[in-house]
Formats: sequence, C-alpha cells, structure tokens
Amino acid sequence: MSGPFPSTEGNAVPNVDDTELGGTLADLADVHAGIDLIRDGIRLLAHDRHNLNTTQVLLAVLVGSPDGTDVLAAVGQLAERLANPDTNPALRFLPLDQQKEAAREGWLTAHNLNDPDLRASASRACAHLDH
Repeated sequence: MSGPFPSTEGNAVPNVDDTELGGTLADLADVHAGIDLIRDGIRLLAHDRHNLNTTQVLLAVLVGSPDGTDVLAAVGQLAERLANPDTNPALRFLPLDQQKEAAREGWLTAHNLNDPDLRASASRACAHLDH
C-alpha cells in the first residue's frame, strides 16, 4: 500500500532528497564544517519520526517561539556576530566605514529575524497541533 507520497510505503517518512529542502541542503554542502553539522541536523529532523508533541515543540524551537528563543533568532544573532568587527577579527582590516556598515547590516539582520511576525504562522501551526 502506498502512502500519501508516491515514493513511500505505508506510514514511512518521505526522503527529502528530491524536494526543495533536499536541494537547499545539497547546495549548502562543504561551505564550512559548522554548516555541514546544521545540514545534518536538519536532515535528521526531516527524516526522524515525530509524535504530535515533538512536532509542536520542534516548530516552536525552530521558528515559532513567541519570545524569540528559537533557532531563527540564533541564526540572526550569529549573522550579527559575523558581521561585526568587534566579534569577528577577520573584518578589522577593512576601512572603518565598511566595518560600521557591515556591523549595522548584521544588527539589522538579527533585528529582522527576531521580528514576531516571522514567527506568527509557525506559532499558529503549533496552536493547531494542540489537542
């Protein structure tokens, strides 16, 4: 008996390889060991079998925390750190105006990724999973 996805049998979790997510993960390969670890984590989360509670928690922890304690916020904070010469010595050889602009854009990235509107739909998805 075939599941809701043609490539799966029964209640199997479908593979992400031939999906948009799989393509994105493939495109991110070999950039940095840290990115490879993130890719591995995303792949594990996508392929693991979750129950309703775990699914709800994962949505909140990834992108749906109302107070911004989620992976989306952490990525924004990392971008801010990487773009700031105070926390990334690789930028300190740049002219001061470029350093300031990079730091500003990094701050804006963190600020924008911490926008509650970005979390609203994931937060609503979590609420719909409550039973």
